[in-house]
Amino acid sequence: MKKISIVFFAVIAIVSCTKEQTKDYLSVSGKLENNKDSIITISGQKGPLKTITINADGTFKDTLKVEKADVYVFSTSQSKRSPIYLKNGFDIKMNGDSDKFMESFVFSGKGANNSNFMIAQIEESQKIGNPALILELEENEFKAKLESIKKRYDSILNSYEDIDSSLVSKVNQQTTQMMNYFNQAYNKNKATAKGTPSPKFEDYTDFKGGKKSLDSFKGKFVYIDVWATWCGPCIQQIPFLKTLEKEYHGKNIEFISLSTDESGRSGGSWEAAEKKWRDFVKAKQLTGTQLWAGKDFSFQQAYQINAIPRFILIDPQGNIVSANAPRPSEPRLKELFTSLGI
Repeated sequence: MKKISIVFFAVIAIVSCTKEQTKDYLSVSGKLENNKDSIITISGQKGPLKTITINADGTFKDTLKVEKADVYVFSTSQSKRSPIYLKNGFDIKMNGDSDKFMESFVFSGKGANNSNFMIAQIEESQKIGNPALILELEENEFKAKLESIKKRYDSILNSYEDIDSSLVSKVNQQTTQMMNYFNQAYNKNKATAKGTPSPKFEDYTDFKGGKKSLDSFKGKFVYIDVWATWCGPCIQQIPFLKTLEKEYHGKNIEFISLSTDESGRSGGSWEAAEKKWRDFVKAKQLTGTQLWAGKDFSFQQAYQINAIPRFILIDPQGNIVSANAPRPSEPRLKELFTSLGI
C-alpha cells in the first residue's frame, strides 16, 4: 500500500510540473513586407502601451502585458492602423504588407483567430455600403437586407474557432446595436419615405430678395442642396452643381441651394452668418435659387439632416422622390433625372 501511495503522488507531481502555466504577458512577432517604418506602437484606450522596433528586414518581436483581454490598436509611425485582440498568454505572429496594411494581415499562433475574425468583420462591414441607401429600401427589401447582413456576420463568427468569449460578447452587442439603429432610423424615415408629402419650409431668405417657401416651386421637380459656407465637401460639389444647372436650364426642374449657416459659427451673430452666406454666394457666383434658412431648423429636423451636404429631390406635386438623392458629382443623378423624364 505504501508503494502504491508513493507511485501515485509521484505521478501527480509529474503532471503538476508539466501542466502549462498561463503566462502573465503575451508575445507579438511578425514581418511587414515593403516596410519603410522603424517602430510599431500598440495602444489601448488609455494610450500607447508598447513601442516595438522594426528591423531592417521588416521583422519584429517583443512581449508586453495588458490589463485585460480587449481590442487594441496596432499602428506604425506613419499612422497606419489595424485592430488586434490581445490577452496575456497569447503568442501572436502576424505577416502582412506595409503598403496594404490591415487588408493584408494574416495572424497565426495562440490567440490569433481573434484578430483574424475582427478583420473579417470589418471587411464585411465595408461591404454594407451607404446606410442611407439601405434606409430608402421598400419595407420588404429593407427587412431582407438586414436579415442578410445578420446572417453574414453570424457566418463569419461561426467560421472561426477559439474566439475569446469577451470578444464574442462585444461583437454580438455591436451587431445588435447596429440592427437596432437601422430599425429605429427606418421607422423615423417613414415620414420622409418615397412618395410621401415633403416637409415644407416657409419664408426662407432669397439672395435675390424677398422670401421663398417650398410651395413657391410647386409644379416643378425640386433638387435641394442643403449646405453651408464652412463645409468643405459641400464646396467640392459646387462646380458639379453649376454644370447641372446649366445643362438642365429651362427644363422642368428647379435647383435650390439651401444654406444652413448659423450664428454658432459666426461669433454668435445671425447677422454675421447671413453676411457670410451672401458674401460667399457673390464671390463664387453661385447660380440657381440661393436660400438661407436662418433660425428655422424645422426643415432640417424633419429630414433628420445630421451631416451635410445633403441632397433632396421632390416631384412637381410636392412628394418626395428621394430624401437622400445622389450628389451632383455622381453619374446616377442624371440617370435618375432621365428616368423621371426631366
